[in-house]
Amino acid sequence: MNTVDKINLILKKTNISKVNLAKYLGVSRQMVYNYLDSDDLNKMPAEKCQLLFNLLEVRSCEEISEKELTDEYLQSVSNKVFNYKKVPSKKEEVIELTGLKKEEQDIISDIVFLLKEMLNENKTRESYITLKYLYHFIQSLAGMKEAKYILGYIAKNNGYLKYNVYDFNEENQFDFESIMYSAMTLYTNGGASKSKLIESHRRWEAELERKNEEKLSRTQELNTAKVQALRELGYTEINERNASEVFDKIAEIQARNNNY
Repeated sequence: MNTVDKINLILKKTNISKVNLAKYLGVSRQMVYNYLDSDDLNKMPAEKCQLLFNLLEVRSCEEISEKELTDEYLQSVSNKVFNYKKVPSKKEEVIELTGLKKEEQDIISDIVFLLKEMLNENKTRESYITLKYLYHFIQSLAGMKEAKYILGYIAKNNGYLKYNVYDFNEENQFDFESIMYSAMTLYTNGGASKSKLIESHRRWEAELERKNEEKLSRTQELNTAKVQALRELGYTEINERNASEVFDKIAEIQARNNNY
């Protein structure tokens, strides 16, 4: 087994992903793939190679090939990566994660790392717009259970989860994934006529217009109720001292209007 194959075996046995290793070495994920895409480590800069040697507790590539993978050794390597805390520079923005579990902190850290990589590796406007859409997708998670099913379908379709794993409502998730698969198959194979697609898209557009009108109407009603509440209470604005009282008055006004 050559050196790179041995490293990949160690990563697999310690559950260290390429993202984890990239963060530890202070390089991009693509660079890690480049490093481990050859029969030796000749693509690695000397300082990064030394960091890898320190992680694997060796002094040369030859020692890596000969290293015995005991449970104690694998645990030691794992601990170095997963307990590693990078000291952020003054230019880096730090997200406060106090109060979250370690696994929750890790997943947020991994997500931020990947998003930053995406922007660094592709400087086009498309990368920014993609992340903007992702931001809106995350905003929709709380009020749209199907959004979670979409994430599950994508994870399974790309091999990150087994097809029979259901972390949410199993029946609903199963039904959604079946429909999603049919839709994606239809899209990929071009099985729907253009006229039917246009008709379907127009129905969707009409539904979105209706939702937007309802949202605008609710916003206008709330603004009207807010103005009326301030007037009835003798205030000119909402502030920290009167917010609770004003909101209670708004709720009272809305209840009165609904009873008419």
